[in-house]
Amino acid sequence: MAKHSKVKNTGILFELLVRQITTDTLNGVAKSPAIGIVKEFFGKGKNTVIKKELHLYRVLLGEKFKSSHKAEIAIDTVLRERNKLNTTQLRREKYNLIREIKNNYKLDEFFTAKLGKYKVNAAISTLFESSTQDFKNPKSILSSRSNIIEYLCGNTTRNSSVDNVVEAFRKEDKDLRLLAYKVLVDKFNSKYSKLEESQAEILREYINNISNTENLRTKLQKIVAEHLKQLNKDLSKIDDSVVKIKLKEVAKLLKSSIVKKRKIDEKKILNVLRLSELVSEVRNVVK
Repeated sequence: MAKHSKVKNTGILFELLVRQITTDTLNGVAKSPAIGIVKEFFGKGKNTVIKKELHLYRVLLGEKFKSSHKAEIAIDTVLRERNKLNTTQLRREKYNLIREIKNNYKLDEFFTAKLGKYKVNAAISTLFESSTQDFKNPKSILSSRSNIIEYLCGNTTRNSSVDNVVEAFRKEDKDLRLLAYKVLVDKFNSKYSKLEESQAEILREYINNISNTENLRTKLQKIVAEHLKQLNKDLSKIDDSVVKIKLKEVAKLLKSSIVKKRKIDEKKILNVLRLSELVSEVRNVVK
């Protein structure tokens, strides 16, 4: 596939804005600039061309078929609709969108985040761009169609972050922030109805450094070491020997699952959150 540009990819731009809203919220930004940007270009009542193109991305990202023939029909149908869009206006709106992002964020940091469904988003963008070009690259088009068909005929799980967040834009600002936050941390919040400050800090590190594995690993190791040090200190103040033994065993299991698991994923972050919660509970008992 030809070199892909995130700057031209409406699906990726939208998802990055959603990620930025989440990051801003976790970092305590009172009003995320990304919310205003999303509302301006994709919000309810907006008749922008870029919003219409995003809808076409969502059609392909949200469908699943049992046969490649039906997938081909879906792709051709979406491409016909894409060709009806005013490409001059679309380019202008994308330029203005990038300008707004640049005015509020550092572009090199904004585009570093790793995204789910990057491959299929890139394939859709390639097909969209090639459908309006005089010169077409057959190899790139075939590769892109193949990737999209593979996605459409693959796993039928349909829990797209884009689908979830677009629903949020039909509501008020407060709901928009809450649902945008939910997109990336819902799995954690399902375990923790109210996050402690230390847990929120862990989530901030995870999201802010999701594209920098080494930096994230170093920070997590430091957090775990501090938690274990505090836990051992507080355990010495507990008189009940049975409770103390059980707590030590839990701490040992959590430490093992965190330290031995080299890959940093949601499961490992969840275990760090559990360790943080354990430290907090023990601290409350010995106060």
